[in-house]
Amino acid sequence: MIPHDNDELLARSRALCNMMKDEDDWLKREVLSHAGNRWAFGVIHVLKEGGRLRHAEIRRRLEGVTQRMLTRTLRQLERDGLILRTDHEEVSPRVEYELTPLGEAFLLQIIPMWLWIFEHAEDFRQARDVYSKKPSE
Repeated sequence: MIPHDNDELLARSRALCNMMKDEDDWLKREVLSHAGNRWAFGVIHVLKEGGRLRHAEIRRRLEGVTQRMLTRTLRQLERDGLILRTDHEEVSPRVEYELTPLGEAFLLQIIPMWLWIFEHAEDFRQARDVYSKKPSE
């Protein structure tokens, strides 16, 4: 359950940071990398909208993704339990992917962050512009 009060949220965050072990930090970085990865976010979003899909259908819906990148992304998302891969073991191979409940929860938590980033994209650009004009130290 995510606290709605800012002070409560900060206190909970501080407590989590204090309890975090090295392996938790690694896991956090790995899972959060999906949130910032265009293709991982895209796959999760496509599966939420399209339901159970085959590799080729996912690729058609993600303009610009290469077969290699899609395969790699699907494996990483499956490894972390965000998607489920079903191999029907038929003579003409048929493999389908679908979003798990964990993947859906992940998507619903990440969408507000993506929206916030895009709503503030110009602020980030301006800040970077100001920073780049500062004299080097």
